[in-house]
Amino acid sequence: MIDQRPASWWDSAVVYQIYPRSFADGNGDGIGDLAGFRARLPYLAELGVDAVWFTPWYPSPLADGGYDVADYRDVDPRIGTLAEAEALVAEAHRVGLRVLLDLVPNHTSIDHPAFRAALAGGPGAPERELFHFRPGRGASGELPPNNWRSCFQGSAWTRVTEPDGTPGEWYLHLFDSGQPDWNWEHPAVRADFEETLRFWFDRGVDGFRIDVADLLGKADGLPDADAWAPGPKPIADQPTVFEVHRAWRRIADSYPEPKVLVGELWKDDPELFRRYVNPHGLDGGFCFALFTTAPDASALRAAVDRTRHVQGPDGHSPWVMGNHDVTRPVTRLGRRVHFDAWNRTEEPSDVETGTRRARALALLTLALPGNAGIYQGEELGLPEVTDLPEHTLQDPVWERSGHTDRGRDGCRVPLPWEGDAPPFGFGPADDTATEPWLPQPPAWKQLTVAAQDGDPDSTLTLYRAALRLRRAHPGLGAGELEWLDLGTGVLAFRRSSGFSCVVNLSGEPVELPSHESLLLTSGPVAAGRLPVDTAAWLQSPVVEER
Repeated sequence: MIDQRPASWWDSAVVYQIYPRSFADGNGDGIGDLAGFRARLPYLAELGVDAVWFTPWYPSPLADGGYDVADYRDVDPRIGTLAEAEALVAEAHRVGLRVLLDLVPNHTSIDHPAFRAALAGGPGAPERELFHFRPGRGASGELPPNNWRSCFQGSAWTRVTEPDGTPGEWYLHLFDSGQPDWNWEHPAVRADFEETLRFWFDRGVDGFRIDVADLLGKADGLPDADAWAPGPKPIADQPTVFEVHRAWRRIADSYPEPKVLVGELWKDDPELFRRYVNPHGLDGGFCFALFTTAPDASALRAAVDRTRHVQGPDGHSPWVMGNHDVTRPVTRLGRRVHFDAWNRTEEPSDVETGTRRARALALLTLALPGNAGIYQGEELGLPEVTDLPEHTLQDPVWERSGHTDRGRDGCRVPLPWEGDAPPFGFGPADDTATEPWLPQPPAWKQLTVAAQDGDPDSTLTLYRAALRLRRAHPGLGAGELEWLDLGTGVLAFRRSSGFSCVVNLSGEPVELPSHESLLLTSGPVAAGRLPVDTAAWLQSPVVEER
């Protein structure tokens, strides 16, 4: 008998990702906060999602947008207070929304008290055992301990100045130098994170999205290697990570309603993926296949099949088109060549084409089996902001790349809520002068929530309709999928209860298959023909099995 977890709310959930600094500003300082979110809570309830996931709201010096955490059991004062966080969770629950937080276990901040103590203690101090401190190589230790590279470019090692003022040991940071990696072989690290899980679970939080969930262990001896190359890596999939996840699962399951643990996982091997996602580990891992797939029917079908093969028929992992790390769908899908969301190319984008395709793939994503995720602003059809002034860029990638990679700020620009000019209602109603922490393009006046609200052709209206149907239709959410052959360039599949989805990515309009009713389309349909770059949800008579 297959070891399975019991069904839960998570199995078919739609999760809305909140980047707190950019969602809504409640106090008028130009930075999004918990007060702003609480004021906009009715918007999310009306949108129709099931849960919200907050990227880190913890105290942080913001070396990497909050993923450099200085205190895992508090809220950054620029974002709010712990009391506000507790009130937020309760208010979200009252309107039917679950709350997931971001757990950042691979690394912390150089401002974390434990790391400060490690620096102050000097070589041999027990506090340094909580991290990866090593003497350097070379005649006087002037070379890094190994050849590992940071994910943000440059060396993964930084040399410290010891308490006596001399150059000393090096510490490991797979990301920015402000993010030292924890040593997960140390029992104190494990115990402290277990306390963090209980701290937030006891306050009603429904689960965690786990940042780089596979990187917690490091190979013995930290050997030289291309740490990010395909295949086995000395920084990932080590035995330690599975021990840690099993311990977290026991904590999550100790609550009356088990808590959700979903990982940021990039795994193509089914056996490896299921070592992470199983009844004794994580509940799921985000489905990133759509990040790197062209708007092509055969490529998308292959990506969906590959993901379902990796995750298995009972996979409950969110299909996502974007997040806070990648180019927004409208922009990348409007390009002629570069559809990889990680490729921050300067190639121009046709926003009209990109919007049409993004709307079509939104219906595809919400119709696929399992979960779905929406990154804030996708429901408004926001494009990437590719022309942010250089002096406003804050992503560490910009500096670490020597100003050759503009980084991820373009997908993190604050949301436009209302009005004809920036700040588009991002702050309090009586504040029209405070500039948000990243500038908004004036052209967004056509994409504000107010401009789209009530417009039957808007992207916001499309998302609201799709989410209502997804909740109501028994064929959507968890379940199976059967592909339909409707010709070259057409992606089509059938779910249960008479539901089917058709996406036309060919070069010309196509006839819709026989159906009882047209439930929803991503664009206008005339005379039963589905236009190019358009999707349709269809209802056919339900055939009862004998």
